Amino acid sequence: MGTQHLILGKTTDFITGSTVTDTHDERARQKIAQFLVREKGYEKTEISPRVTLPLELEGKTGNVQIDFVLKPGNKTFMLVLFRPGSLVSRRRTAIAAARLLEDHVIPYSAVTNAEDAEIMETVSGKVISTGLEAVFARAQAVEMLEDIEFSRLSEERREKEKRILFAMEVLTQKECDDYTCKNI
Repeated sequence: MGTQHLILGKTTDFITGSTVTDTHDERARQKIAQFLVREKGYEKTEISPRVTLPLELEGKTGNVQIDFVLKPGNKTFMLVLFRPGSLVSRRRTAIAAARLLEDHVIPYSAVTNAEDAEIMETVSGKVISTGLEAVFARAQAVEMLEDIEFSRLSEERREKEKRILFAMEVLTQKECDDYTCKNI
């Protein structure tokens, strides 16, 4: 997390119980976590928060933070990215992350700004539903997982996805940290 975020103190993570830095973005993440458990029925143990996806590209390295990975029944079902602002500009980031995080494609990806959401079928990249309420409930996810065949990407396609994600997340954050956001 860059230094451009206003730090409001410390707070307790809803999922893990650990102490985390309290920012406006973190408050939104906590709201999403509570929504996933209280309204969508996921167990806290089925949600992996703050998953780091390390990337290396042509000798350069960086990390992408995945806000939540949903694993009902211990099978990875959906990746959820929280990003403030426009969802349309974040779709491709979520899809690339869902194609790279594991050795197979995570079936669904979602992007949310904590007020709205877009749910995408990761293999095709198509938006299949919108709105926070469109996030699959745990029971529905478990049922859907019974019929899902996990696909794998070729190494060539994985490399392309890595380049997309590196440009959209790592380089953008570095530029913000180095130039733009320091003077805000």
